[in-house]
Amino acid sequence: MTYDADPSAERGLIEALHVSAPSGAHADKLMLFGQFVGSWDIEWSGTALDGGTAQAKGELHFGWVLGGRAVQDTWIMPGRNEVAAPNIRAFQGTTVRFYDPDLDAWRSTWIEPINARVRRFIGRPVDGDIVLLSDEDEPWLRWRFTEITPSSARWLGETSHDKGATWVLDEEMILTRRPS
Repeated sequence: MTYDADPSAERGLIEALHVSAPSGAHADKLMLFGQFVGSWDIEWSGTALDGGTAQAKGELHFGWVLGGRAVQDTWIMPGRNEVAAPNIRAFQGTTVRFYDPDLDAWRSTWIEPINARVRRFIGRPVDGDIVLLSDEDEPWLRWRFTEITPSSARWLGETSHDKGATWVLDEEMILTRRPS
């Protein structure tokens, strides 16, 4: 069964979800991830499906959502205009992130339908970086934004099978902001 969506319904979702700026009592805290609002190109490197190393190009889009009280991003690997990379585990997912004043940290949930993954993270600024930790499931995941500038950043994805005693780098993404 196919369903042809009413284009006005899709516009309604976009208009209700997306906003142009942060809002609320914690607008200043929202800029931890708000600094990334816009579109980015990704240079990905990591472990190939055969255990070797691989590289691919992708895309990343950040925006304000939910009344300006959260940031949502969408990661697409390989990118929509890229040739499929058969030696990598493709992914297309989204994260919704919001500041929780009771934790003085960010709650972040990653949803990735292609690989049937959902992970919750707690994120905090640490020495100029942003560190997100998911320790509810095995393996633990640590995602880090480092070397952050207005036009670029480095993202590191790490796993731990010993509850954070040691970490292994699984993937790295170099992010470059697209011109407005």
